[in-house]
Amino acid sequence: MGVHEGRGQLSKLMRDLTLRWHETKMNWDDARSREFEKNFLEPLESDLKTAVSAMDQMSGLLNRVYSECE
Repeated sequence: MGVHEGRGQLSKLMRDLTLRWHETKMNWDDARSREFEKNFLEPLESDLKTAVSAMDQMSGLLNRVYSECE
């Protein structure tokens, strides 16, 4: 799997997680659910943005390397 494919898969999985979390919150909306969201899901979303940005940079670098090696 290439960087581009991995990025797409990671983004899709985060969208799926977000959708399922919104569905869960419809039945679980109390202090514990808000704590879970703050302590786990929000940092995960932030980390995902950082990872996606790094993957974009890596993809650009790899494309440059491939073109220079041809």
